[in-house]
Amino acid sequence: MNGFARFCCAATAVACCAGVARAPAGAEGLEVAPTNIQLAPGQSAVALTIMNRNERKVSFQIRGFSWGQQGAEEDVLTPTDAILASPPIATIEPGATQVVRLVLKHPPEGHEETYRILFDQLPPPDEAGVVHLLIRISIPVFAEPSTRVSPRVHWRITQQGGRSWLAATNDGTRHLTVHDIKLQSADGRALGIEIKSPPHILAGASRRWPILTKDPIAPDQVIRLTAGADSGAIDERISPDSSP
Repeated sequence: MNGFARFCCAATAVACCAGVARAPAGAEGLEVAPTNIQLAPGQSAVALTIMNRNERKVSFQIRGFSWGQQGAEEDVLTPTDAILASPPIATIEPGATQVVRLVLKHPPEGHEETYRILFDQLPPPDEAGVVHLLIRISIPVFAEPSTRVSPRVHWRITQQGGRSWLAATNDGTRHLTVHDIKLQSADGRALGIEIKSPPHILAGASRRWPILTKDPIAPDQVIRLTAGADSGAIDERISPDSSP
């Protein structure tokens, strides 16, 4: 895929992604890169490249949103002009490429700022007997300040609604992205965990994921947590909270 996200245009639907999506083999579609943007300290602009592999021209719109996390499970997007796309709307001819410049208006201060760019394919003119897939791509943007920033994540196992949850709170100044999360009981038994989206834990935010057990984990158990992260490997022992 060469760093691109590729999307097929073949039926009525809306697709969203935060990573790389693959079209069926041989399908025509759009390719967008990069799908994860990290602005280094002092960097205020980056290029987004869109390639049109359809047999017809494609129009699109790009909008910027401030990205936060509310509660333990909800992402919150708020329209903002703090990050701008140039051009914000464009049409790409078949086989052509369009470069869009993303510009951060003001540098972050003291902590990482987080945004999402929504790329929306615009509907073509109505055509009898033809349906199209309209693509929406959600691209995370992380902008670092000039001062040093780092995540500081605390892991817990909590109880709520008759089930156990793996919870993470980040009171640092930078996000943490984790992958390959695994939980293991003291007797070596693997515990399932339900993760439906890329587990970015933003600065100042909390996330949680349900642990797939029949009964809540007892407070006297010690659970081993292992995972990979963009800041290094995680290997911790956690005891469940004694109260909900």
